[in-house]
Amino acid sequence: MPLFNVRVYGILIDPEKGLLVSDEFIRGNYITKLPGGGLEIGEGTRDGLAREFMEEANIEVHVGDHLYTTDFFQISAFNNKDQIISIYYLVYTADTSIIQTKEKAFDFLPQEVADINGTAEHLRWMPLAEITEDAMTLPIDKVAIKMLIEMFDSKN
Repeated sequence: MPLFNVRVYGILIDPEKGLLVSDEFIRGNYITKLPGGGLEIGEGTRDGLAREFMEEANIEVHVGDHLYTTDFFQISAFNNKDQIISIYYLVYTADTSIIQTKEKAFDFLPQEVADINGTAEHLRWMPLAEITEDAMTLPIDKVAIKMLIEMFDSKN
């Protein structure tokens, strides 16, 4: 039975460090995406995103303005019966220095990626000058990043 898979993602920018991204190893694939994940039953989108940031980055965030919700058909990369609906918000936190990050993309220890069916995740700061649609792996993230770039360009 096909299902809708609702995902929530946050765009956290530190003017000096850049955009917070998540480098992940999922079922043998290396992907770079925005922090966030699946909405759980009984959760609102903002609460779900705050929970995801606590789980992934161990920080409390303020969920700000809505940026984008998927407006095209996207099948899940991991379950070809699920349609993905992703919702993106700008998020803010008081202190980005407490977020544990890596310097390089996919800087995993061998044991973190030894199981082809396993998962591993690290956060890193992507410098603002490196933010492009192509820096993201997932199709919907690419659209959100394009919108983010256009938003910044219109303010300059």
